[in-house]
Amino acid sequence: MPEKTDIYKLANGMTIIGVPVAGVQSAAFEFLIPTGAAMTPDGCCGAPAIIEDWIFRGAGTKTSRGLSDMLDGLGLHRGSGVESKHINLSAALQADNLPKAIELYADIILKPALKPEQFEYSRQLALQGLLGLEDDPRHKTMLLLREHFYPDPLGRNTAGKQQDLQNLTAEKTGQIFAENFDIGQTIFAVAGKYDFQKLCSLTEKLFAGEKPKKAKDINAKEQPLGYHHHPHEGSQVHIGIMTGAVTPHDNDYYNARVAVAILSGGMSSRLFTEVREKRGLCYAVGAGYHSLKEMAGIGSYAGTTPDKAQETYDVIIAEFKRLADDISESELQRAKIGLQSALVMQSESTMARAGAAATDYYMLGKVRSLEEIKQNIEKTSVKSIVDFLKNNPFEKFCSVTIGPMEIKPV
Repeated sequence: MPEKTDIYKLANGMTIIGVPVAGVQSAAFEFLIPTGAAMTPDGCCGAPAIIEDWIFRGAGTKTSRGLSDMLDGLGLHRGSGVESKHINLSAALQADNLPKAIELYADIILKPALKPEQFEYSRQLALQGLLGLEDDPRHKTMLLLREHFYPDPLGRNTAGKQQDLQNLTAEKTGQIFAENFDIGQTIFAVAGKYDFQKLCSLTEKLFAGEKPKKAKDINAKEQPLGYHHHPHEGSQVHIGIMTGAVTPHDNDYYNARVAVAILSGGMSSRLFTEVREKRGLCYAVGAGYHSLKEMAGIGSYAGTTPDKAQETYDVIIAEFKRLADDISESELQRAKIGLQSALVMQSESTMARAGAAATDYYMLGKVRSLEEIKQNIEKTSVKSIVDFLKNNPFEKFCSVTIGPMEIKPV
């Protein structure tokens, strides 16, 4: 039976998406709110990281504690995050409690208290999250890599900058939220068990009165790719490498995804085999696809010791450049199976399905079914991937290192 997707637009532009999942008694939802890192003014990097928490500290007539108690009383498993263009708010819960949860989130989004006395708590949490990256060097490396790879403000650090976070005030942060939030650009996706007609009626009641705004233009600055070293005393060097790739709009998107899986899709992938197993150069190595709406890249991370950093970097670059050489049918099949396994696991999570639906609609203007994705993965061949790689050779790289020494980039 074909997978069904429900889509409805409010008159003000807000999009409602429903993805029914048979056999479950739960539902999950995700709001994509256009107040991401790229939307903030210069000198305010980190404002969305504060807003992400601040809007939960009281909303409508509910105090911070009262709101938390009500959310917990519904048994919500909450999530949130900051992206380049959006703050995403997600939750999973029993399907019977979905209407009450949506009502609470409508207050959180449309009527946040944003009290100045609560601002400092949210700012301190954002600062702690930023400083906590020191204990997660892989995450920090990839954030810095995207910041250097994508043109400003698209690649702006979603965790923020320490000086900017310290300088932000409650008044300025509230102003940023008010100016950037646009109901007309908001996407709301639900997956699991739901009644779409009732869902649309409730959404109309809660959100239809909010007026849309003129879409905000983002002027990305030209940014040449290069090498960036961030000194850090320690016994390790963390290496990030990124090169351009096609976006999900492109006809070669699935060829690109399968190619990345061949490069780094498991213990038999090329990076793991060549960098770690054959040469013992590092304790961790991998690569993944990352996309914004405007552009995309393939990013790689490796953690190693100073004496092996240069060779690790050189071998990773070599593996990128030789990816088109001698792709075997067995490599292709392993990559396909890995991608399809991830797809199956996603299909079993209503929260993952809701998030994927919201992202798809933002990126593509439609929601891809799991069967459509699976079929497109299956259509790829050794020839189609090699043709893609030869027509889109990996020649320009953005590189980042964190550690006690620099390397010599290509």
